[in-house]
Amino acid sequence: MTDRPQRAVVLAYHDVGVRGLRVLLAHPGVRVAQVVTHRDAAGEAIWFDSVAQVARDHGLPLAYAEDLDADALAATVAAAAPDWLFSFYFRRMLPAAVLALPTRGALNLHGSLLPQFRGRVPVNWAVIEGATETGASLHHMTAKPDAGDLVDRQAVPILPDDTALDVFRKVTVAGELVLHRALPRLLDGTAVRTPLDLQAGRYFGGRTPADGRLDFAQPARRVHDLVRGVAPPYPGAFTTLCGRPARVLRTTWQPIDTTAAPGTWWVDGERMLVACGDARALPVLHLEVDGGIVDASALARLLATVPATLTATS
Repeated sequence: MTDRPQRAVVLAYHDVGVRGLRVLLAHPGVRVAQVVTHRDAAGEAIWFDSVAQVARDHGLPLAYAEDLDADALAATVAAAAPDWLFSFYFRRMLPAAVLALPTRGALNLHGSLLPQFRGRVPVNWAVIEGATETGASLHHMTAKPDAGDLVDRQAVPILPDDTALDVFRKVTVAGELVLHRALPRLLDGTAVRTPLDLQAGRYFGGRTPADGRLDFAQPARRVHDLVRGVAPPYPGAFTTLCGRPARVLRTTWQPIDTTAAPGTWWVDGERMLVACGDARALPVLHLEVDGGIVDASALARLLATVPATLTATS
């Protein structure tokens, strides 16, 4: 190997993209030759850091994926003459022709312990599915998503009341650690490649706000996991309460036994409770009705006006 810095093209977005890019910039053996990111979507709540800003701060060549069709993206990558291509939370599938351009490899940071939770929004899916741990995986990219050889991964715990945002923050740090740990081995050619056993995990698709609809006939654990898996800054779990649109923004895993029918709401002191399908009730910590936050006193007044039954349809 030569002593020259190895050239990298970075396709990145969001907090994971920022931290991954900063790791590469901090390593003397890497020269970031091109950054490609996304424009922030109109109407999207931007609660995360900006890859574009980091690129501008460091005077790096910057392009936006929305301005590049497949041929233009390939030309942009090829013009940077990369040894490496890194994908950090990039929102676009990369064709095989682009993945073949770097001379030493194309790698992705994925937000799960591959081969578990392959595909879209892996952190949200891990919480919704009730996983007790997840993590970040650095792996080689192939035309099939999240299927290439593993380089390294780092686990993080998912605690019973962790929201997807809580877990995402842990996974972001895990991704930074994995990349920092693996980078010297990648650069000197000693990184081990471990094939993934895809049968040991599942592929998950994307989610829409409509997927946050609550079904209180489900067991309390499933309801709790959905609430925390889509809690803000994600769109939130929703239903109707006394005929009004409502969002259940936070619950806690301290279920109590109940004989109430699933979907029944009541107030116990300062606690708001809702019955689920396994004869257990969940305490609700944050509730929104008609777009406004409702506490136990307000909920009690609302329930006194109509039958205290919640349905999953308006």
